[in-house]
Amino acid sequence: MTSITEVAEKFFVACETGKGWDGCRTYCSPNATFSAQSELDSVRTLEQYCSWAKGLLEIMPDGRYELKSFAADDKRRSVAAYAVFRGTHTGQGGPCAPTDKRVESDYVYVMEFEGDNIRHMTKIWHSGLAARQLGWG
Repeated sequence: MTSITEVAEKFFVACETGKGWDGCRTYCSPNATFSAQSELDSVRTLEQYCSWAKGLLEIMPDGRYELKSFAADDKRRSVAAYAVFRGTHTGQGGPCAPTDKRVESDYVYVMEFEGDNIRHMTKIWHSGLAARQLGWG
């Protein structure tokens, strides 16, 4: 049995480097859900979120993460990853033409497991602040 920490780390790297659902699905339950108290409120599945994250790197081709903390709670079958995303809106797409503005945004993924697969992920993130930094609102 693979540890949930290993699975979560592989998923995190795949998601944050823009591999999309094709690169992330192997770590997730087929119907894995997603939630966030942010402008992503219409994103309900982890598949949708992975596609959104891939698209974000098209809008911000220099986008990258800095992983600050990674912790597993085996009793509750969850893993939390805290990171900072940095990028510049230079690519096409998004809510407006490229602004050439930079973002530095803290976020946390809390990945809940069923067996060896992620069954749900919550993203904790101040999306409004990130949008303002990018000149989107």
